Amino acid sequence: MFVGRFLRREYPETEKQRAYESGELPVGDARVRFHISYYIFALIFLVFDIESIFLYPWAVIYLHLNRGLAFGEIVVFVVMLLIGWVYAWKKKVLTWM
Repeated sequence: MFVGRFLRREYPETEKQRAYESGELPVGDARVRFHISYYIFALIFLVFDIESIFLYPWAVIYLHLNRGLAFGEIVVFVVMLLIGWVYAWKKKVLTWM
């Protein structure tokens, strides 16, 4: 790291200081404003996607668990997930603008 510090150039080229470099010239400002609903939609998608991933390990070890208790736990988990989905749907968060 120390050798690299002494071998590098002190002033980078102007091409390297651009916001977007892949052979294309940047058009407009690099900071574009998005509506907040896009971020909320993406966050809700991630939450439900990650929560659905939790179903896989449960399904793999289901035969080795107490079936009544395991089934009850997964029913509670899925019901809570559905309540969150219905709540987001009623708040009209899932509508794409």
